[in-house]
Amino acid sequence: MKKNIFTYLKGDRIIWIVIGVFAIFSMLAVYSASVSLAYKYQGGNTFYYFLKHGLILFISFIVIYFLHNRPYRIFLIWSKPLFLLSIPLLVITLAFGSSLNEASRWIAIPFIGLTIQTSDFAKIALIMYLAKLLAQKQKNDEIKRLKDGFGPLIIPILLTVALIFPANLSTAALVFTVSLILLFIGQVKFVHIISLIAIILVFGFSFIFIGSHYLKHSRVATWKNRIEQFWNHDEVVDESKNFQANQAKIAIATAGIMGKGPGNSTQKNILPHPYSDFIFAIIVEEYGLIGAILLIGFYLILIYRSIVIVKKSTSYFASFLTIGLTLLISMQAFINIGVAINLFPVTGQTLPLISMGGTSLIFTSSAIGMILSISRSVIQGEKADTKKDEKQDISNNINQDTENESIN
Repeated sequence: MKKNIFTYLKGDRIIWIVIGVFAIFSMLAVYSASVSLAYKYQGGNTFYYFLKHGLILFISFIVIYFLHNRPYRIFLIWSKPLFLLSIPLLVITLAFGSSLNEASRWIAIPFIGLTIQTSDFAKIALIMYLAKLLAQKQKNDEIKRLKDGFGPLIIPILLTVALIFPANLSTAALVFTVSLILLFIGQVKFVHIISLIAIILVFGFSFIFIGSHYLKHSRVATWKNRIEQFWNHDEVVDESKNFQANQAKIAIATAGIMGKGPGNSTQKNILPHPYSDFIFAIIVEEYGLIGAILLIGFYLILIYRSIVIVKKSTSYFASFLTIGLTLLISMQAFINIGVAINLFPVTGQTLPLISMGGTSLIFTSSAIGMILSISRSVIQGEKADTKKDEKQDISNNINQDTENESIN
């Protein structure tokens, strides 16, 4: 019997197809969008970033393949150690990390020169740990209590968010939102969640708008300016203050139904970071409304297939982990898209599995690998149940035949 590729790629086949489609989208978009970067830093060698990104995609695939072959229960064991590791990494990043626009977001690994955006690692570690805690608290009414249920869950969330917040507000907000949705799904009392949201919103906006008066050349002032520019974009006189959003709108508005064709974007030479933060605008410009609908559709398919996995799973931990990781990926994707079409202020969030990146793409692939591991377990469980039912049917038929012979 011939073996096909899915003999080796186990788990949900639709998710594997989605990964392949995203890889094609990513390679085409990055090759086109990184042309100006190639001329600026690589002497016009347009294949440099194409090949570099292809290598990172290949490594990401290896990560997915490795993790999807592991039993998902190993992630339960890893969850607490990884979370505990993420906290000092975030502290080190704040204290000694590489900076961009007054924000410390990366740490360099000694000797090999690789940089890691520790917030990407921390958000996945947090979701793994939350999934474990929620699963442990489902067996009784402990989840409903403030001290024993809500308290131990909110401490790791606030700790992680507080350490990400100074350098990366948008990621902190994303992690906080996903965590609270996960708590809601995990049956934490709604009044506890709403109370926390109210406190955080009051504290956060007060810090931004009061702190910006005293920290005029810091990230706080940048956050305040972006929020004001978004809410007052119709009143902005100086177009340079809303430059990125305006150029993204031009790219999308001039695309039409079919787009300008692969590689024919004009805004990629004008937009800052067209290969990462604003890659969706370039995709729409080149592939039109059709390309945008296809890309968004595949994110929706990923969400749907994850829901199917959750519905079939018999493990609380597996269900919560799948929900949390899927929310992280999908919400980040729709925030990036929302920024491109001016629904949200500029955030700096990349488009998951599409944007050019290094460790951020690898960490996202880790999340996909864990989801596929859970899917593989679910499918194997279904097969085991089917075999059990078949054996039971055969046994029942034999017993029935024996009874009939005895009667005759």
